[in-house]
Amino acid sequence: MDLTLYQASVPPLRRALTNLIHLLEKALAHARVQGFDSAVLLTSRLYPDMFPLARQVQIASDVARRGVARLAGLEAPPMADNEESLEALIERLRESIAYLDGFSAEQIDGGEERPITVPIGKGETITMAGWPFLSAFVLPNVYFHTTTTYAILRHNGVVIGKRDFLGAP
Repeated sequence: MDLTLYQASVPPLRRALTNLIHLLEKALAHARVQGFDSAVLLTSRLYPDMFPLARQVQIASDVARRGVARLAGLEAPPMADNEESLEALIERLRESIAYLDGFSAEQIDGGEERPITVPIGKGETITMAGWPFLSAFVLPNVYFHTTTTYAILRHNGVVIGKRDFLGAP
């Protein structure tokens, strides 16, 4: 079976963002049961030089949306990074999933060799073809920031495990 660019991008990215919603919902429930304001989790981080939870979720959302858009030869509309609650981050993820759902296989497939140039900070860019862009940049970045969100929540006592991260089969 040949795997298409669409099959390798939209479904796994959609699943990662859906599972991230599940993790944040468990964090909300944990905060309620423990009697603390869930907003304190937004600024939690694993180490002082790392981004806090809110930024981890925003980046996962942005990389997924922008990645799929670029595979289709488009640019994703920007989202404001102004979420001040777990509920707002969940809504951001739902909007990102809806955006991904708006792409068809016809828009993505055929972009395997299309050169894609992306900013990587401080005026620098990298250019790569569609397949390497997806496999070496988009997916690893989304999984990194999703995993870091998981680790921050787990470090803060949220009762989650591998099945929560992976989601339902």
